[in-house]
This record gives sequence, C-alpha cells and structure tokens, in this order.
Amino acid sequence: MLDLILIACAWLAYGALHSWLAATPVKAWVERQWPGAWPSYRLLFNLLSVVLLLPVLWITLRYEGAVLWQVPSVIAWPALAIAVAGFLWSMKWYDGATFLGWRQWRDRVGPDGEGEAFRLSPMHRYVRHPWYTLGLLVLWTRDLNAAWLVAALVVTMYLIIGSRLEEEKLVARYGSAYRRYCRRVPGLLPLPGRFIRADEARMLETQAHQDFHEPHFRTPH
Repeated sequence: MLDLILIACAWLAYGALHSWLAATPVKAWVERQWPGAWPSYRLLFNLLSVVLLLPVLWITLRYEGAVLWQVPSVIAWPALAIAVAGFLWSMKWYDGATFLGWRQWRDRVGPDGEGEAFRLSPMHRYVRHPWYTLGLLVLWTRDLNAAWLVAALVVTMYLIIGSRLEEEKLVARYGSAYRRYCRRVPGLLPLPGRFIRADEARMLETQAHQDFHEPHFRTPH
C-alpha cells in the first residue's frame, strides 16, 4: 500500500509542477527576472517535463502485482494503432517547431509564440483536446496492475483539470471564438451530435484571428 501511495504522490507532484510551470503568472515572473532566457522557456519546459517524467515512470514500472484491469488484445492493439495513427496524422496541423519551443528560441519570442494562429484540425472538430483523448485511449485499453491503475486515475484527473486550465488561457488569447467553440465541441470524449462542420471551423478560425488582434483579447505578460 505504501508503494501505491508513493506512486500516486509522484504522479500528482509531476502534474502539479507541470501545471505550475505552464501557468501565466509563473511565466510572467520568469520573463521579468530573466528576460534573456525568456525565449528558451518553452524549450526548457519540454526538456524538464521529459526528464522529470523518467523517475515517475521508473517507480511505476518497478511495481510488481497482479493485473486488475485487463483488456483483450482484439481491443488493445487496434486502440493503440488508432492512437498512433491519429497522433501522426494530426501533426499535419501542428507547428512542431513551435510546440517544442525551437521556433521561440530561434526567433527570440515568448514561449507561447507571437501571433500564433488558432487552427482547428479535423480531429478538433470532434474533441477540443485530441492528443489528450488519444492518450486516454492508450492508457485505458492496456492491462493495468495496481500501480498503473493508480497512475491512470491520476493522469486522467490531471488531463481533465489541466485541459480546463489550458482553456482559460485560450479564452484569454482568442476571445469569444474559443468560447463558442467550447460550447459546440466536447473536451475529451466525442459525443453524438457534438461537433462542428469544416466550414464552421474555418469561420471560428477567422473570428479568433480578429479577436486576437483586438487589444482586449491579448494575453497580458
């Protein structure tokens, strides 16, 4: 039981630190204290996220116990294939250099990018956070012992809370267009009848571009 508590605390601590470092007040403080390092923030944030994840994965993997949540291979393997294919396909609509932080470092701009466009991929028409959805699909369609079941529960909770925190920043950045988008499209789980057409997605992108260039909707530093 002590091992499981340690595993839960490790995942909770990782999620809390990840969200804290991504918070606007923290990034604003770093900008004031170390302006020269400001363009490197996103790059360092991603690097730190990977490094800190390794010990959390290690203590989870070293736990030995019986399988408590078992998924048949006829479900697990297709789910994994769908998740991998969906992730690779979605990369067509993401700026990889911006996501990693390389472009911010190269162009000497803030970690969120300057003037980054609001884009809705085909997957975004059905869920607001498709990468989180694909991650949850992989997480819950594999065999889980007690350690991984605890990890899955904590990660799921983190993605629910983290997606809401992320959306607060997106509303501040893209204004009423993102609010309209949230009202139409579910966050993590696709739901019947809750999606937008391709032409509606393009209209929201245009509105978000207009809102972003209004001073009221710019994210304060």
